[in-house]
Amino acid sequence: MKNDILAFLKILLPFSISLWLIQSLLQHYVFNIDFFYSAYSIYIFHGVATSIIYGILVLVYRNFKDKTGFAFMGLSLLKMLAAVLFLLPLVLSEANAIFANILIFFIPYFLFLVLETLYAVKLINRT
Repeated sequence: MKNDILAFLKILLPFSISLWLIQSLLQHYVFNIDFFYSAYSIYIFHGVATSIIYGILVLVYRNFKDKTGFAFMGLSLLKMLAAVLFLLPLVLSEANAIFANILIFFIPYFLFLVLETLYAVKLINRT
């Protein structure tokens, strides 16, 4: 179990850091918008959420192999709820360019979701 999680973290950390650097550079040098959330807080949210979900998936896989897919769907729903709660202060604020702020959050959200899905499918397809 620890080997699965460590192998995933070896991929997740460089993935997160490289995307964070790209987004930080884009926010700082390309966009002329004051974003509500920093790139750092967005990637902390995504990294922690993704590692928790994969850890729970490995735990479910070890105990109930046939329920791993259902656990992934349920955890993905909870992650979406957490994302909405994370973005709620932005939506309720008087911030400018709300669409750009939401977009700057959901682009990495979907990239992390793809990574999560690939590793969940890899876990489920084991024999």
